[in-house]
Amino acid sequence: MIVPWQELAPETLDNLIEEFVTRDGTDYGDQEYSLAQKVAQVRVALARAEAVLVFSERSGLCNIVPAERVSDWEQ
Repeated sequence: MIVPWQELAPETLDNLIEEFVTRDGTDYGDQEYSLAQKVAQVRVALARAEAVLVFSERSGLCNIVPAERVSDWEQ
């Protein structure tokens, strides 16, 4: 299910985004970015609806995924 990120408490959203950008395997390409820059990039993607926050009731996991990949993640 898609979770409306705007309805989360700011601290909760911050924690989810920070956890996401610090995961093993999160790749930002050849350029290095600070944690603050990575968080800002994700916030912009959420605000532009290029990314969405999803929760799987089956697995109990939250993730941030590109909007066009939502159905792939929920399967």
